[in-house]
Amino acid sequence: MTLSEQNQRSNSHMRSPDQVMRLKRMGSFHQSRLSFMRVLLRRLREQNWRFDRPHFDIDDAGTGVATYRAIGLENTYTLVAFAHDLPDEKRSDRVIADAWDATFTLFDGEPSQDDIKRLADNVPLQEAGRISEKEFVLSRANKSVRLFNHVLDSLAEGDQPDQIEIEKIGYLMRTTAVYGSGKFGAADRNIWAERPEFSGSFQPELLSVWLIRSFAIDWVEHLAQLKGGNKAAKLNAKAKRSLGIGNSTGLGMAPFLINHPTLIHSWINARETALARVCDVANATADEKRIFLNLVKRANLNAEGWLTDHDHQAAKVRCLLKDFEKIHDKLDSSILDEDYPWQKLIDWAEQELGFEGQEQLVSLVLEPYGGLVDDLAPTMSSDEASSFRIDGGMSVAALKSEISDRYGWIEDIDFDGKSAIARVWYTSEEKLEPRLGERFEEVLEPYEQPLSPGRDVKKLELELENWGQDSSIAEFLLKHPEHRHIVRRIQRLKNCPYGEIYDNTIDEKMLPIDLLRCKLSFFGATRFDPRSDRWVRITMYQNAPYPDELAELDPDECAYPELDNA
Repeated sequence: MTLSEQNQRSNSHMRSPDQVMRLKRMGSFHQSRLSFMRVLLRRLREQNWRFDRPHFDIDDAGTGVATYRAIGLENTYTLVAFAHDLPDEKRSDRVIADAWDATFTLFDGEPSQDDIKRLADNVPLQEAGRISEKEFVLSRANKSVRLFNHVLDSLAEGDQPDQIEIEKIGYLMRTTAVYGSGKFGAADRNIWAERPEFSGSFQPELLSVWLIRSFAIDWVEHLAQLKGGNKAAKLNAKAKRSLGIGNSTGLGMAPFLINHPTLIHSWINARETALARVCDVANATADEKRIFLNLVKRANLNAEGWLTDHDHQAAKVRCLLKDFEKIHDKLDSSILDEDYPWQKLIDWAEQELGFEGQEQLVSLVLEPYGGLVDDLAPTMSSDEASSFRIDGGMSVAALKSEISDRYGWIEDIDFDGKSAIARVWYTSEEKLEPRLGERFEEVLEPYEQPLSPGRDVKKLELELENWGQDSSIAEFLLKHPEHRHIVRRIQRLKNCPYGEIYDNTIDEKMLPIDLLRCKLSFFGATRFDPRSDRWVRITMYQNAPYPDELAELDPDECAYPELDNA
């Protein structure tokens, strides 16, 4: 069967948008081999990138600058890291903070001393400074103070830190923002988008985070050496690998999935295509079954170590652990020996498991089939800068037909009721960040952003009832320009079935953390720990190789924690 024939067969078995694009399911997605962190490390390893640390000028107070260089086949990138002495009272993960433990930028090439001086004057200021098109990313991070100090003190005494504490928290530092694509003077995406090493999504940002992880280790070991002198120890390999980079993400990221529909389609379409390809495998080999069964155990171990104080997420984790019990029982049967075992397993999961368990299985069944699905990774991007002109010649009848085909889900929503329109998305004047307010408690409607496609389609649909079927959309929009944005959206998404969320994004019960979870799962994040329904802490690159290990360690083999008896 040719690749084209395979894709045609697989596409006919893909899950429908009505099934996939529901917030409760999207808020249960897990990282997979198509997640961007894993795509990046796999590519760096395959291309034999080299890494070093040209400068580490950190003084006795723990402040200074360090550089981390990534050398590829055609391009070199340098993370420039600035370490600061941050008073405890100024340490905050909120976007309104104006000082951090460390600040970073990813430089295109190798910075000169003049470049580093320029960056030292701007990068620590973050939003208040300015960088240039030579910089691709601007970022900052704070220590996870309790664990950072525990590791520092242990190493200074010549001891290893408590492994249980390391695995419980999972990171020494957490980023509070990773800016790219033109923000604050950084290079626009079109400067680097065609570089092969960055094909896909968010690759410069995630390269930065991976290198920040190395800086966090170097920094704590340096401080331990200063404190302990000759008796100070270095972190052992197990402790290092258990440490990722944390991240605090709030409402600023939540509307991303609504604002970037063609991009989100490319992500989810790749994931669903990968699942369909695997479900079309007629028989699993012994090796494929072995890989899968091992990873089920390791994913179960990961879930057991997933700690959260958030009631909603804690309940989901408990359900996931119960789902794993069912999965183990099912795998004790001969289902993997049957024809089309993965399709049967997914069908069974949809009947017997919750969303967490179903979507965990989706990720796991892809794992043995890198040769079948990894080619989809470069397709997970979209040229959103390209213009799209409204087709004014489209008839009202044709537009109504498109609405009927794609937006049938809105018919179940009573937009005349207060609960369905309880929320308002608006932009904070102070930080120009998205916020979510209560429509009937605050005067926010004058500032409302168009982040409720379902309601806007319903308004459009009602207005179209007053127009003749043969009328053109151009005629309609001349009279009703307030509907231009939603007409453009409907037309642009005609060939993007996974571009629209099939839920009401302004409902009183809508949970923004579902939007955050979906996006962050595509990044490759793990250990989602919501602190409210509007912001979440995660871990990135936990268990992943470090730059000096990448040639020997397959990052896909490191995606889940190792079993004790492995």
